[in-house]
Amino acid sequence: MRWAQSQAIRHAFIALHGDLGAGKTTLVRYLLKALGVQGRIKSPTYAVVEPYELPDLNVWHFDFYRFADPREWEDAGFRDIFASLGLKLAEWPEKAAAMLPVADVDLQLHTLDGAARQVTLTAHTPTGLELLQAVGEAA
Repeated sequence: MRWAQSQAIRHAFIALHGDLGAGKTTLVRYLLKALGVQGRIKSPTYAVVEPYELPDLNVWHFDFYRFADPREWEDAGFRDIFASLGLKLAEWPEKAAAMLPVADVDLQLHTLDGAARQVTLTAHTPTGLELLQAVGEAA
């Protein structure tokens, strides 16, 4: 995955959208393995966040599916994490609504027939554009 080699990934926020079973967690697992995460990569559905420390990168994988109120994001202290350096990956970002900063990249997964998926990437920041350029170079 070309993103793993981009410097922009080191301070990016990627919001993952898609229905249940669309493959958001699977895609995050693939990205984390490409970044060098070893061992089991758990879904943060129940814990809300799973942190990963790599030699030169901190990564936080969020799943806001169980949030009933966007203020839970603030109460959990996530503002500090999002203000720090490192990669933030968030599934179900709409559940945290206006509490989240603008995503560098929105990644939308659509389920097609069988195991096929359509992925749409939308950049919202210069960091996001840099990430999309890295994806384009890999294509």
